[in-house]
Amino acid sequence: MALMRTMAALLLLVIAFGAAAGGIELREFDDPVMEKRYHDLTASMRCPLCENQAINDSDAPISADMRERVYQLLQDGQSDIEIINHMVQRFGEYILYNPRLESRTYLLWGLPIALVLLGAMVVVLMIRARRNASAKALSAEERQRIDALTNHKGSS
Repeated sequence: MALMRTMAALLLLVIAFGAAAGGIELREFDDPVMEKRYHDLTASMRCPLCENQAINDSDAPISADMRERVYQLLQDGQSDIEIINHMVQRFGEYILYNPRLESRTYLLWGLPIALVLLGAMVVVLMIRARRNASAKALSAEERQRIDALTNHKGSS
């Protein structure tokens, strides 16, 4: 009976350790620069399955495949741009957190700048309109009334 309990506890321990270690990926890098490139590249690519999660943080199988592919391409000596181009060709522009500046993305990159400029122009026009409204010349009747009020106060 004690042997069965020990075996069951040992089996549960092995299963728990296997489940915990299943998500850990070990990559061997000879060069720390290569390791930094790997981490930068995997952090800059979005998982196609997960919503707004980088492939270096995702547990999805496709992210594991993408990390493996990045690792292989780095080991083959490809540059970061070549690796990004390869991954975009395979998975599409969606995987890039920072889309490229192309004819398709001008609106995406230009709209925030245009909105800031438009807002600044509206503020400048509102300030000018207020200044012009307050600096308007007084009519003859308004001047006479002001003169009458100021003379009345001065004579008392």
